[in-house]
Amino acid sequence: MKREREQEKDRLRKLEEEREREREREKDRMAVERATYEARERAYAETRERAAVERATTEARQRVLAEARERLEKACAEAKEKSLTDKVSMEARLRAERAAVERATAEARERAFEKAMAEKFAFEARERVERSALSSGSRYPYSSLYGASYNTEKFEGVEGESAQRCKARLERYRRTAERSAKALAEKNMRDLQAQREQTERNRLAESLDADVKRWSNGKEGNLRALLSTLQYILGPDSGWQPIPLTDVITAAAVKKAYRKATLCVHPDKLQQRGASIQQKYICEKVFDLLKVCYWLAIFFANLIHAYTFDKLCPRAASMPI
Repeated sequence: MKREREQEKDRLRKLEEEREREREREKDRMAVERATYEARERAYAETRERAAVERATTEARQRVLAEARERLEKACAEAKEKSLTDKVSMEARLRAERAAVERATAEARERAFEKAMAEKFAFEARERVERSALSSGSRYPYSSLYGASYNTEKFEGVEGESAQRCKARLERYRRTAERSAKALAEKNMRDLQAQREQTERNRLAESLDADVKRWSNGKEGNLRALLSTLQYILGPDSGWQPIPLTDVITAAAVKKAYRKATLCVHPDKLQQRGASIQQKYICEKVFDLLKVCYWLAIFFANLIHAYTFDKLCPRAASMPI
C-alpha cells in the first residue's frame, strides 16, 4: 500500500515535471515566435523605408533630369533663335556693307574716270597749243603755252606741268581705274558665286535634311552611336575612316573620336579642301549634331557626378564654400 502511494507520488511528480517542461517549451516557442515576428516586422519596415527612399530618389533624379533637359532645350532654342536673329542681322549688315562698298567703288571709278578724262583733255589742249606755237614762228613761243596753261589751270589743277609728267599721271590714273574695275569685277564674281551656292543649298536642303534626320533618328544624345555610324552619312569621298562601336567604349576613346570627327566635318576644313556644296551642307549639320550631343554628354556626366557626391557625402555637400 505504501509502495503504491509512493509510486503514485512519483507518477504525479513526473507528470508535474513534464507539464513544467511543456510550459517552458511553450514559453520558449512563444518567445522565438515573437522574436521572429519582430525581426520580420523590422525587416519589412526597413524594406518599405528603403523602397520609399529609392522611389523618392528616383523621382528626384527624374525631376532634376527633366528640369535640366527643359533648361537645356530652352537654352538651345534661345541660342538657335539668337543665332538666327544674329544671322539675319549679319546678312542685313553684310548687304548694307556690300552696297556701301559698291557705291563707294562706283563713285571712285566715276571720279577716277572724270579726272582721267579731264587730264586727257588738258593734255590734248596743251599739245594743240604747243603745236600752234611752234608752227606760228613767234619770237616768244612759250607765251601762248603759258596762256593755255593759265586757261586750263582751273580744269586740270596743275600749273607748269610738263607733257611727260602729265602723260605719266594719266597713265597712273588709268591703272588705278583698271585696278578698281578689276577689283569690282572680282567682288561681283564672288557675290554671284555665293548667291549661286546659296541657291543650290536651298535646293538641296529638303532632301539632305531628310537624309541627316534618317541617319540621326534614334541616336539623339548617343554620341557613341553617332560616331560609329558616321561613314553612312558622310560617304566614301569624305576621307573618314569608320570607327567600330567597340573602339569607343571608354570616355577617353569617345573624346578622341569626337575630336577626329569634328576635324573631318569642320566648315573651315571643308572650305580648305574645296568640298562640294552637298558635302558642306551635310558636314555642317553633322558638326552641329555632334557638338550638341557632346556638350549634352558632358552636362549629364557632371550632373550625375554632382548627384552621386550629394548622396554619398551629404554633409560635405551642404557645407558652405
